[in-house]
Amino acid sequence: MDEKILIIDDDVDTLKFVGMMLQKQGYKIFAAANGKQGLSQAEAEDPDLILLDVMMPEMDGYELARRLRANTLTADTPILMFTAKTQLDDKVAGFEAGANDYLTKPTHPTELSAHIKALLARSSKGKVSSTTLAGEKPSMTIGVIAPRGGQGVTTVTVNLGEALRIATKGDVIVAELRPGMGTLGPEMGEANPTVLTELLSANLSDLTRQKVHERLYTHKTGLRMLFGSVQAKDGLLMNTPARMEALVNRLSYLAPYLVLDLGAGLTPLTQKLLPACNILLVLVEPVENSVGHSRTLISDLVDLKGNRQMIHAIVVNRIRSDTPLNMTQMEELLGQTPLIVITPAPELLYTASRMKTTAIHTRPDSLTASQFTKLAAAMLDFEKHWGK
Repeated sequence: MDEKILIIDDDVDTLKFVGMMLQKQGYKIFAAANGKQGLSQAEAEDPDLILLDVMMPEMDGYELARRLRANTLTADTPILMFTAKTQLDDKVAGFEAGANDYLTKPTHPTELSAHIKALLARSSKGKVSSTTLAGEKPSMTIGVIAPRGGQGVTTVTVNLGEALRIATKGDVIVAELRPGMGTLGPEMGEANPTVLTELLSANLSDLTRQKVHERLYTHKTGLRMLFGSVQAKDGLLMNTPARMEALVNRLSYLAPYLVLDLGAGLTPLTQKLLPACNILLVLVEPVENSVGHSRTLISDLVDLKGNRQMIHAIVVNRIRSDTPLNMTQMEELLGQTPLIVITPAPELLYTASRMKTTAIHTRPDSLTASQFTKLAAAMLDFEKHWGK
């Protein structure tokens, strides 16, 4: 049993007693002591059911239920009001506010459990299961990340995706998982991409593999893409990690290879997506301070991921300079040998952007194309070991 239940109640004794009881039954429990915390937890954790008290300070259960129903992320989440208010009018008000069920305190634990099971059973019929079918194999998922912005994460992501597509002659998906901070769409010919925002705002039951597959952008190279939006307000969707996890799960069964643009830093969203990645590529600039930042990021990723073999550094030298660190210095500062060095190619990248395509597609005979081809080969070699 892996259903998640959010309990919202200002009574600490109720939170402890009910929480412990449901944990013993196998549910994953989250708790909030007031309405504001409840709203935040509901958006962050995407629970399967919300157990809601009515009498709370500042925001009562009725108002909270109305806000949950007005939010697209929780509009369909079952709500069980569990309260000491026993009058018929109270129950009517609860149902009008959006509750699916109403149970008065005190009640026997068996009765509470029965109501929860019934609500979960009814709601699960409309949900799309992420369970895989027999014989299904998820994609090899590669996450690309940098310690800070402006280090070329998107450029590496899309060109690695194109190199994998050419090497395997198969389907590859590149996903820019940065709502409100996208740059890839305009670079590839989609001036105002909205698909990622729409998918993350849809009801979870509508987030099927088929729906996601239909909404992907097919570039002229054959690469499949999902763009982050350029509307700054969409950045609020970075606070919906459970929904993003579900989206990545759907993507991982739509192509043999999935390359994720994770952006910069270890945000809460990025940390939620780490388990989906089979390999993580950390970008490094050949400058001492930047190398230090990348080494710290690698160390944090190892702590979170628990497997250093899955985390590799890539040197990206975006600007021509006479003072970059040499490979020996890089290895000493990083504590590992980088997989590859991507040399500066500003003119090629500018031309590719103007032509709305990848650098590899623009100049397949270039040094940049050769470097990404080698990087793709390293990923495929890794897959041989990962697949065993």
